[in-house]
Amino acid sequence: MRRSIVLEKLRAGKTVSCFKVNLNDPKVSEIVALSGFDCVWTDQEHIGQDWSALASGIWAAKAHDADVMVRVSRGSYSDYIRPLEMDAAGIMVPHIMSLKVAQEVVKMVRFHPVGRRPVDGGNADGAYATLDFKTYLQRANEQRFVVLQIEDPEPLDELEAIAALDGYDMLFFGPGDFSQGIGAPGQWDHPKLIEARKLVAKMANKYGKYAGTVGSLENLNELMDMGYNFISVGADVVGLSTYCSNIVQGFDSGEKNRELQDEEKIKNPYK
Repeated sequence: MRRSIVLEKLRAGKTVSCFKVNLNDPKVSEIVALSGFDCVWTDQEHIGQDWSALASGIWAAKAHDADVMVRVSRGSYSDYIRPLEMDAAGIMVPHIMSLKVAQEVVKMVRFHPVGRRPVDGGNADGAYATLDFKTYLQRANEQRFVVLQIEDPEPLDELEAIAALDGYDMLFFGPGDFSQGIGAPGQWDHPKLIEARKLVAKMANKYGKYAGTVGSLENLNELMDMGYNFISVGADVVGLSTYCSNIVQGFDSGEKNRELQDEEKIKNPYK
């Protein structure tokens, strides 16, 4: 089973770079991996890719030694374990609302002795049934990471108990939905949001978990100082739309300058 780059870096005390991919074409994941990111974040919660498209994206990133983390859709255990069987290095489960929910996730996605994940072994993560049965279970528990996303105010009362739970690797703070949950959508400097962001990192570090969140190059050092060591710092749709907008603005500006120059020539033909 392929080792996880994310876990390798985190266990070595390093910070992991992540890039979110919304577009379905596996070439996007390949470009991200070629650029040197540690992890490609794909999304089944909001994007809902076809399973074959998801598998292609995982292959494309793996080919250049980057991990893929799939944010799963909330549903049955099959929704959780299928990306792992496709050989995604990790999954993120959104909207963990309580300790009970967190316990149920661990039971579904970890093999014995940690949980009761259903076993197949005939897929990509099990090298298509060529791995020894016990080795497969052991390596999957050791080399595949499970992320619990805290993005609501409801689980904060049990956050310490969730952080202390065995069987998963990372708490991930999601500011977008959290801002909605506190009645302050998009207010990134709201005191309750700032407090929750700090608390998630604090509890994760206290109980030997990793802390993840979204950020930017502007607040990267601030997040690292808080204790975050897995930071998603970009997205394909943001990058592409910004690139296109900048080109259009430059084009329009150039066209406007030419119009002004033509007007000046008309006014001053001998200038």
